[in-house]
Amino acid sequence: MPSTINGASKAANYFSLLKQALRGEEMDYTQGSIRKAVIMLAVPMMLEMAMESVFALVDLYFVGHLENSREAIQTVGLTESVLTIMYSIAIGMSMAATAVVARRVGEKNPEEAGHSGVQAIVVSSAVTLLLSIAGMYFAPDILRLMGASAETTAQGSTFTRIMMGSSVVIMLLFLINGIFRGAGNAAIAMKSLWIANICNIILCPIFINGFAFVPAFGLTGAAMATATGRSIGVLYQVYHLFKGKHQLKIKIGHFIPDFKVIRALVGIATPGIFQFVIASCSWIFLAELVATTGGDAGSAGYQTALRLMMFFMLPAWGLSNAAATLVGQNLGAQNVQRAEQSVMKTVKYNVLFMLAVSIIFFLLGGWLVSFFSNDESIRSVARTALMIMSTGFIFYGIGMVMINAFNGSGDTWTPTWVNLFGFWTFQIPLAYLLAKYLEWGPKGVFVSIPVAETAITIAAFILFKRGRWKKKKV
Repeated sequence: MPSTINGASKAANYFSLLKQALRGEEMDYTQGSIRKAVIMLAVPMMLEMAMESVFALVDLYFVGHLENSREAIQTVGLTESVLTIMYSIAIGMSMAATAVVARRVGEKNPEEAGHSGVQAIVVSSAVTLLLSIAGMYFAPDILRLMGASAETTAQGSTFTRIMMGSSVVIMLLFLINGIFRGAGNAAIAMKSLWIANICNIILCPIFINGFAFVPAFGLTGAAMATATGRSIGVLYQVYHLFKGKHQLKIKIGHFIPDFKVIRALVGIATPGIFQFVIASCSWIFLAELVATTGGDAGSAGYQTALRLMMFFMLPAWGLSNAAATLVGQNLGAQNVQRAEQSVMKTVKYNVLFMLAVSIIFFLLGGWLVSFFSNDESIRSVARTALMIMSTGFIFYGIGMVMINAFNGSGDTWTPTWVNLFGFWTFQIPLAYLLAKYLEWGPKGVFVSIPVAETAITIAAFILFKRGRWKKKKV
């Protein structure tokens, strides 16, 4: 009987903790239970990143049932691959904002935390606006460069223009969420993605297939729905940013450029941006290699598998983001040992999550793929890709936490060098060797992914244990 009571008590405690995390109750992450701190941050962060991955899955589902599904799926996938460069800038700046805001919150300086966050918004908006304009203008060239066929380029250019044009919204969505995560309020970040996705799910079938007085826009409608949904999510963020019921103190005067703060943010963000551009360009190369060796069916199958993989990988990335916040705030509070303990606790939870995902993919991969295409040639490639890529999931989970621990401390150069060597000097040559020289085709690309990710994880773990990140000042 006592064991039953204890079990019920533990379950009640976990349920209570889950409710607190979803409500977004703020707490001091520099003291108390580390397990509670990880869960309070990780639950909303995982749900936030799961919602980010839903955008591409929703688009993929609806366009996968269009008459020209092969070209439509390829357009969505290739555009998302190129947009990862925009995501890299957004993630790099949000990473810098998280590190600086978390450090200021750990120092108990909420006004300076808000000031730093706003300066990140100012500089990021200016840069992303220029790239958005360029992306809209060169949309057809981007698709051709990625290996799209003439039919895909003709049908998908408008979709790509809209998606590239909405890059500023994508950047703000990532960046403002990074600011809230740094402040320890991951629930607002989560809810903004919920709102954006609900709008996208409602609008996608309406804009794609038409409804009442709304005409059917087909593939273009998917881009319209996604851009609109994300914009509504950003409006929600902005409202809460100025509402002031959190650890950030935002004032209108904070929007005046402060070049000292901007230089500090750019100093952290620049290697962080390179870090993700390096990874993104590697994924772009792999997408192009699959398209040229596997044709439209190979490309569409790979993009389908990749979107499914990202749906499960992004929550793991969200969980690892908890390490970034905990490292930043605890270093700000001069509690280095707690920062390291928080990282190892997060690793444990991410390994368990990725183990569960691996089992799901091995058992249900074919069934999951069947939802997104009626074309058996696409399904076959997607099933093969999932089975191969999922063999490295546990290592992915560990590597994510290590990378985010470095980033949360403000040491963005270490993971940048790890990514440079791991992706460009190892993964890309390996993929080319297997796919073209050994004539494995797309399967060679799939094999290169878990091999390279495992090597990156081992390198990151060794460097983390050396501890140079503990001495980083921001």
